[in-house]
Amino acid sequence: MARILIIDDEKSIRRTLREILEYENFKVEEAADGLEGLTMAQKEKFDIILCDIKMPKMDGMEALDKLMEAAVDAPVIMISGHGNIETAVEAVKKGAFDFIQKPLDLNRLLVTLRNALDKSKLVTETRTLRKKISKTFDMIGESKGIAEIKDMIERVAPTDARVLITGQNGTGKELVARWLHEKSNRAGAPLIEVNCAAIPSELIESELFGHEKGAFTSAVAQRKGKFELAEGGTLFLDEIGDMSLSAQAKVLRALQENKITRVGGDKEIKVNVRVVAATNKDLKHEILKGNFREDLYHRLSVILMHVPSLNDRIDDIPMLAEHFLKLISDEHGTPAKPITKEAIKELQKINWTGNIREFRNVMERLLILCDKTITDKDVQAYARPRG
Repeated sequence: MARILIIDDEKSIRRTLREILEYENFKVEEAADGLEGLTMAQKEKFDIILCDIKMPKMDGMEALDKLMEAAVDAPVIMISGHGNIETAVEAVKKGAFDFIQKPLDLNRLLVTLRNALDKSKLVTETRTLRKKISKTFDMIGESKGIAEIKDMIERVAPTDARVLITGQNGTGKELVARWLHEKSNRAGAPLIEVNCAAIPSELIESELFGHEKGAFTSAVAQRKGKFELAEGGTLFLDEIGDMSLSAQAKVLRALQENKITRVGGDKEIKVNVRVVAATNKDLKHEILKGNFREDLYHRLSVILMHVPSLNDRIDDIPMLAEHFLKLISDEHGTPAKPITKEAIKELQKINWTGNIREFRNVMERLLILCDKTITDKDVQAYARPRG
C-alpha cells in the first residue's frame, strides 16, 4: 500500500484528501505546515508528497527546496489555490513532479498520483538495479597486485590520459576499464566497448567510424560508429592486438587529430572521446612481427596497467570465493553455502588458466552441486570435471 504525506495548514483540506485517498487504498499521513512535513519526510519513507504552497512557519516553495536538498526520494506534487503559471513553472524547475490548482479536480489528482507512483517505483527499481550492478563489478582482493591496480585507477581515472591494460584472458581487464570510466569526469557519458577480436577485419572500420548510406553493398542507411556513440565518454577497445593494420592507421589519426571520417564519406567529424585499450598479447612482440603499429602503441600506452593473473594472487581466493558464492546465490534466489578452510586450500592449489572467469564458473558449479557445505572433497570432485 503506497504511503502519501499531505502537507497543508487547512485541516478541512487534509481531512477531505485523506478520505479520498484512503478510499483509493492509499495510506495517508498529515502535516500541518512545511516544517512539520519536512521533518516527517526526512524521518519516514513516503511514496508521494502532496504539499500546499501558502503555509505558516515554512511555505511550500521553501519546503520543496529543503526536500530537494535532503534528496528525499518521493515525488512532490504542489497544490495551491493562489497559484499561477509562473508559480507552477518555478515549482517544476525546483524539482516538483507536478503542480495542481485548488479546488482540486479529483480525476486530475488521481491520474497525477498514479503517474507519480510509477515514477517512485521506477526510482526504487533503478536504485536496486544499480546496487546489483555495482556488486557485479566489484574489484575484489587485497593482494599487492590488486592494491596497485586500485591505487592506479584512483590516480589515473580523473585524468583524460589514454590507458593500455594488459593481462591474460579472464583476469578482469574490462573491469579495470569500467572503473576507470566510473571514477572519471566522464562517468555521466557513455562507456562504449568494442571487442576488436570479435569483429571481422573488413567490418571493423565501419564499426568504429560509422558509414554513409551506399558506402558498401549492405550500407542501406547512414550509421554512426563507436567513436561518435562514445562522445563525451570512454571508448574501450578490447583485444586491440587483433585489430587490422588499416584500422590501426585510422585509430591513430583519430587519436592525433580528434577527428574521424565515416566509411564512404569525406566529412571530418570532431570527437571528444577518452580511449582505453586492452590486450592479452605482447604488443612489443607484435610490433617486431609487423602486426602492430609502433606509433599507435605509444599513443595508447600513456599509462600502462598490468592486471595480475589469479595464479599470481592466490591470497585473494578466500575473498573471491565468498564474494562469488554470495553473488551467485542472490542471482539464483538460493541461500549462500559456507565453504570450509580446507576447500579454500584446494582452490588455491588449482592452476587457474582461465583466471577470474574460470573461477566464477567453478564457484557456480560448486554452489549447485554441493550439499549444505562446500568441502575440500567437493572441490576435488567438481572443480575439474572430467570431459
